Amino acid sequence: MSLFLATLIPGLLLAVLGGFLFWPGAAPAAKALPRSQAAAWALFGLGALWFLWRLSRTGEADLIFFQTPAPVMIGFGALAVLSFIYTPDFLAVRGVSVLILLGAEPLLRAAYMKWDHPQRLLMVTAVYVGLAAALYLAAYPFRLRDFFDWLFRSPGRPKLIGALLLGYGLATSAAAFTY
Repeated sequence: MSLFLATLIPGLLLAVLGGFLFWPGAAPAAKALPRSQAAAWALFGLGALWFLWRLSRTGEADLIFFQTPAPVMIGFGALAVLSFIYTPDFLAVRGVSVLILLGAEPLLRAAYMKWDHPQRLLMVTAVYVGLAAALYLAAYPFRLRDFFDWLFRSPGRPKLIGALLLGYGLATSAAAFTY
């Protein structure tokens, strides 16, 4: 992935997320996300498929006990299916966390050792904040519900957070065009 795309994609995602918070229907949609079955199937399913694809590309040097990644893929695939059956609560939040964790690698790899482009730090900072949030929310997914309750308790908070995200996303997107 090029540094241009690696900077533009998170910038646009942040801008869309910031714009979403200005929408009047954002509160019910956001509050429904953590326990939504449709979102769980889409987000966690996509995260599981992406992880299985990454496992399929694992080399023999990365495998400790197996010659091929097939047994590991079968095990993680079974865990993904079983998670829909036995732990369906907040699976959408864990799916978002998985997608952030998997998506961070190509973004950070594109910015690695690009010392001559200091504006890349806008993207790198956003990715590392996203990684920290993803790790925290993967362990405590109910905290996203609590955050949404706090965020939408006051009518000014979503607009303030939305304006900050929109501004940062637009600045990051604009930085992509400076490479």
